[in-house]
Amino acid sequence: MGRPIQDGCSGRPVVLVGPMAVGKSAIGQQLAQQLGVPFVDTDAVVVAAHGSIADIFAGRGEHAFREIEARAVAKAIEAAKEQPSVISLGGGAVLDSGTQQLLGECTVVYLECDASTVADRIARNTGRPLLQGDAMSRWEALFATRRPVYERLADIVLDVRSGSVAEIGLQLEERLRQHAALKEEVEK
Repeated sequence: MGRPIQDGCSGRPVVLVGPMAVGKSAIGQQLAQQLGVPFVDTDAVVVAAHGSIADIFAGRGEHAFREIEARAVAKAIEAAKEQPSVISLGGGAVLDSGTQQLLGECTVVYLECDASTVADRIARNTGRPLLQGDAMSRWEALFATRRPVYERLADIVLDVRSGSVAEIGLQLEERLRQHAALKEEVEK
């Protein structure tokens, strides 16, 4: 089905981070398929266990959502240590200090883009609670505050402004192999 993940990233969980609507889920699914491992979308895990993200925000608030999200991320990363997988995080998951600490045990890939890359996706998806009102202005403001965190946590930064999901998946697989080889060389 694909090559073992150990060939691509030294057995560390691969975690995709980046802003809302950048394509973490689609690219993560593609990469997992290429590597022959499971894919875990932590937003989907939260929704399956607790209902829609919009409903969690409306009924319990962002703080409660972030706590639920942090637990889902921790569980996914712990499971990936036993069974390698590709994990995608929600755009704001990286703000949690516990999550940041766990990401130190992973190969973190920041999917880099800009507002024009995600504008159509944002316009089509009205279910994002943090983007109510002027969605693009809100997205840009969130991105401006989160970008330094993505950059600081990233082992690999991959520009996803062009190319198909399949092409980006292949680029990412190659970058993971390069990263693993470099890491192995440094550790010798």
